[in-house]
Amino acid sequence: MCDDGKAPENQTTPALLNSHNHTAAPARIRFHTLVGLEMLDESKFDVHLKLWALQIPRELCKVATRVLNGYLLDKPRVKPITEDPTSERNRYMILSEKVQDSDLSVIPEKVLSELKDLCEIDVVPYSLTLGYSYWGADHILKQILPPGVEDVIAKVIYDKNYPRIKTIVNKVGSISNEFRVPTFEVLAGEKDMVTEVKQYGATFKLDYSLVYWNSRLEHEHIRLVSQFRAGEVICDMFAVIGPFAIPAAQKGCIVYANDLNPDSIRYLKINAEINKVGDHVHAYNLDAREFVSQLMAVPDSGKELNSDASMLKTCETCTNHGSQESASGNGMMLTVEAKEVPDSVTSDVDDLQGSSRNTDASVPPAKRPANICQSECGRVDGTNSLVTGRSKGSKNKRIRGSEIINVKTWEHVDHVIMNLPASAVEFLDAFRGVIQRRYWRDTLPLIHCYCFIRASETQEYIISVAEAALKANIKEPIFHRVRDVAPNKAMFCLSFRLPEACLN
Repeated sequence: MCDDGKAPENQTTPALLNSHNHTAAPARIRFHTLVGLEMLDESKFDVHLKLWALQIPRELCKVATRVLNGYLLDKPRVKPITEDPTSERNRYMILSEKVQDSDLSVIPEKVLSELKDLCEIDVVPYSLTLGYSYWGADHILKQILPPGVEDVIAKVIYDKNYPRIKTIVNKVGSISNEFRVPTFEVLAGEKDMVTEVKQYGATFKLDYSLVYWNSRLEHEHIRLVSQFRAGEVICDMFAVIGPFAIPAAQKGCIVYANDLNPDSIRYLKINAEINKVGDHVHAYNLDAREFVSQLMAVPDSGKELNSDASMLKTCETCTNHGSQESASGNGMMLTVEAKEVPDSVTSDVDDLQGSSRNTDASVPPAKRPANICQSECGRVDGTNSLVTGRSKGSKNKRIRGSEIINVKTWEHVDHVIMNLPASAVEFLDAFRGVIQRRYWRDTLPLIHCYCFIRASETQEYIISVAEAALKANIKEPIFHRVRDVAPNKAMFCLSFRLPEACLN
């Protein structure tokens, strides 16, 4: 070994040793920052935190957790509530790093007052060390491997898997834009990030650089869709490129799908065409609250509607079987500003392969008129007459329950999907007073609201936030754990029937 700590050109890099002095796999590529390293010093990864904690009676910790939401320590794999070494009757509630002083000045006075009404609290110093065992492999490797090593890894993966794999990317930073689109850097291969993925018989085309997609939610998509029945009306407020909307349409549901990202709507149209469900999917590029407001609004006379839906096309005439009733029922329409009106798609629909038919017996199918329109008539206010009577020789012989006519969304919607877990609960206020009681028929819709729950939060807290947004009490809520997104953070689906108190 040279005096400057660098290995001569002809010297092999020593193997890394673990804490038990067992030789790990020898390094095949000589990284200059690792040369001369004979043992991984685990202590170098220690991070010491000087924090504050509150002494709280153990029986009040659950309530105090709700009160202190946002001010407790939020670290993966670290519980913010721990044993009090001085008393079995108390617990330590570890405060966030942003609480720098024992006077708790960063915590609003209203929160402190509510906490003091519960019990007398003591503020105590608390030390926490995050050591080698705490950190994940990615963190450790980033600390010891030199810059640029990811390019080497990407090249090897690309070279050994081409043409099956054509592009190697690395996700950089966190998702911070309004469209939930992550930022990627291309490490090897083609710069084009357009691809196709398949889920349970459906094909989805997308551009990873423009739209959000998460393949880890495949089972959740099919779990929820399995609860829908052919002929039901689905409202998807944050539809992206259609992971719920397309399978639901394949099952014979009528789907009103909205997303704020215009690129998502463009790919939703493409996917509806690919999967041959264009006559069952109506796509909108609106703010979610505006989308709900327009969908549930009773049309005003004399206001013509310009559809923002990428799969909607206004029809001028509609011939009914057995009646001459107009396609809109009352001939009234509602105006909405539109960004684009692409062509409507009418084609055959195949069954959703591999999906189960577990339906919620508590949700009766909406009652629909028996008349069948011969051409598609779509309007943003939900007045739609759909092509369900197929010509002789049609290949579509599977979907029988999708024969819906005169869909009036201000009268009935069966399910509402809110798949924006970071903030969907806040959008529940869109349903306050938007439905008019005298027009609504049958049961109120089932809401499926996705959310994140951290280790410092409870399901009761999430329900309290949802009820505050609705200004109504939720009865018989059901939580389904979707997946763990981090050691201290899980994704849930909260399902409940929209309270009658929300009606206008």
